Amino acid sequence: MSDLAMEAAAQGLALSGARLPLFDMPVSQPWGPSPPRRPGSVRRTMTLDATWPDGQDGDVLFTGDARDIVTGWDGGAPTIIATAHIDVVAEQRVMLSVVSTPPRAELAQLSGARAGGYLRAEIDKALPGEKRDGTPLYLLLDDLAGASLVGGWAWSRWTQDWLSRLSMEDRADHAARMEGICIGFRPGSDALAIGGRPVPDQNASRVRPLVNPHDAEGWHPLIDRGGVNFRRARRIDIWREGDVIHIESGFQDSASAPDGGDRIAIHEYRITATADAPTQTLRSVVATPGTLPYKECRAAPVNVDALVGVPLANLRAQVLLTLRKTAGCTHLNDMLRALAEVPTLEKHLP
Repeated sequence: MSDLAMEAAAQGLALSGARLPLFDMPVSQPWGPSPPRRPGSVRRTMTLDATWPDGQDGDVLFTGDARDIVTGWDGGAPTIIATAHIDVVAEQRVMLSVVSTPPRAELAQLSGARAGGYLRAEIDKALPGEKRDGTPLYLLLDDLAGASLVGGWAWSRWTQDWLSRLSMEDRADHAARMEGICIGFRPGSDALAIGGRPVPDQNASRVRPLVNPHDAEGWHPLIDRGGVNFRRARRIDIWREGDVIHIESGFQDSASAPDGGDRIAIHEYRITATADAPTQTLRSVVATPGTLPYKECRAAPVNVDALVGVPLANLRAQVLLTLRKTAGCTHLNDMLRALAEVPTLEKHLP
């Protein structure tokens, strides 16, 4: 029996041994705007936008911004404590150039690196201090792996015949490559089906703007890039009650809409979690999807409580070990890994 066939999800099981929940339909319950900032809290927001100036077959430009803010107990205007910006040119998923603000000459070492685990290893080697310190710049760089994997999906919203670019053989090869990479693509998933269909149907939702109309300063400036564009957006809120750190995090992958209306999301999650302030370990965690592409994806949150008790600082590594392949979801894993930066944010709580 292959290693893949032996994985729990391939046998219809959660890591606990319980049966995986089954669903008839994909989830499509978009979250809407972000909640207003809480008094006495810290918020990190991040966006990584992708555009294609020379068309779908040309280079992709990633423009990323991240910002950390503190909201005092009076709940007034926030104080900015850190920002970061990156400009990246990539060919497919290979980095051609990466520059940042604040400037980091070491980013030149990423030229030629392919997005994925290899890119993350190169980032850690070039800028070990950014990961150690949980900086906004590190989050932007780390998210290039996931954003570059999903970003091309934006073209499916703008091109009626986008499926015709791939032959049935190409689609079958793609399905074979995808099998087993996550819980949504576990063996037997409808997400892998190609017989009788040109490609597995992908669920998506129209989503309202992330900025809450009652809290215009809750996000860094979000720029309309125009035309075909993709955006990965993240938010992490933390506050403290006694010895408990409370965490609320949001995640969205979306594309611009040809009609100029609200954006279209393919991935949305929210996480609520708590951590023990003295020991900096995870006490509880719950993940709730808003929009996901396939009905099998809805089972992804079932294993997140396997992380309870893990030190926050270890989450970037531990998530990849505990929720690997069909035990987790690539995008939910990215959210959980970013909770490793909560200790950095907690230092700024008022």
